[in-house]
Amino acid sequence: MFADFLSRLFRPDPGRLPDDDARLALGALLVRLARADGEYAHEEAERIDRILAARYGLSPADAHALRLRAEALEAEAPDTVRFTRAIKDAVPYEDREGVIEALWEVVLADGVRDEAEDGLLRLVANLLGVSDRDSALARHRAETRRNA
Repeated sequence: MFADFLSRLFRPDPGRLPDDDARLALGALLVRLARADGEYAHEEAERIDRILAARYGLSPADAHALRLRAEALEAEAPDTVRFTRAIKDAVPYEDREGVIEALWEVVLADGVRDEAEDGLLRLVANLLGVSDRDSALARHRAETRRNA
């Protein structure tokens, strides 16, 4: 279903992804992180919908539809290392930094900081080229919003 998208993403020089493709790829990362602990909680799926709606100015129905497509892409995407590196090559740093913040929101959505999710998030931040400092600041912003 996503073979053409994945082949474009894994070209030797993918160039910048069109907005729709970037949304889908980044949504798939959110889903991958939510599934990392072996449980894909309803709260995590709802948080992903809210993140996608807020980040991209989507209606709740459109955000939900994007998440469903992202879930399907995540299931077909290759290993996290290759998938994340391909996204890094195609998405500007500022957008990647925002993705880390969104990923922290997903980790915190079910109220449990699972070791598998934490480990995957650290790996993804590193592979996206987001510094430890920027990742920590993103986590702090996500925690502040959650506790507000």
